[in-house]
Amino acid sequence: MQKIQEIKDLFAKTKKEQWHALFSQYEADKRAGVQKLIEQYKKKLLAHEKEQERLERMLEFEKKYGTDYTCICGIDEAGRGPFAGPVVAGAVVLPAGLKIEGLNDSKQVSAKKREALFEEIKEKAVSIGIGMSSPARIDEINILQATYEAMQHAVQDLDVVPDLLLNDAVTIPQIPIKQIGIIQGDGRSLSIAAASIMAKVTRDRLMEEYAQLYPEYGFEKNKGYGSFEHREALKKYGPCPIHRHTFIHNYVK
Repeated sequence: MQKIQEIKDLFAKTKKEQWHALFSQYEADKRAGVQKLIEQYKKKLLAHEKEQERLERMLEFEKKYGTDYTCICGIDEAGRGPFAGPVVAGAVVLPAGLKIEGLNDSKQVSAKKREALFEEIKEKAVSIGIGMSSPARIDEINILQATYEAMQHAVQDLDVVPDLLLNDAVTIPQIPIKQIGIIQGDGRSLSIAAASIMAKVTRDRLMEEYAQLYPEYGFEKNKGYGSFEHREALKKYGPCPIHRHTFIHNYVK
């Protein structure tokens, strides 16, 4: 008779699609440890199937437009609201039908999971573009226009030329490409969700680098957002070169 650890190792190295066969093979084994193991893997398989259903729903727009457009690109941004740092846009073209488990709106994903998704998207995407607008540019032309500019740069940074953009709610000016704005698109389209992850992780990493230059403001924690500690640091030290002056005038003289 196989040891329970041997059965456990077998489940661990077997693909999910083959777990049903293992359930049938070991369901007659009445040892409590084996039954517990089967129950654990049934729960894992159910969670996997639910995740596949969620990902399938998030391919709705890619499938809807995929017959007419061959290169669909998701667009999203990170950093419209912070007191400091750039606004960053991501543009991502994924292979048709690609599902990445856990991929979702970056705000719904933990920092650790975002980092893992960032690397997987980078590995599997057809093309990725990143665009930024600096704090000075935000002050000069306002955050909305600076966001559009960052999105334009992200599209220009792609290695391919998309024929359809799926955007998170907005229509980007001065881009001669068909665009579809999707309300709450980062939670409804895998392409937009991928763009949101790339933009968010890129920006967070940049703010952690800025924290080394300007340690007073806690950028490694607040990522430039107006936390209590950040506001207090502004009152004590005044702004640094990456602050958006149009965002902080209520907190500095």
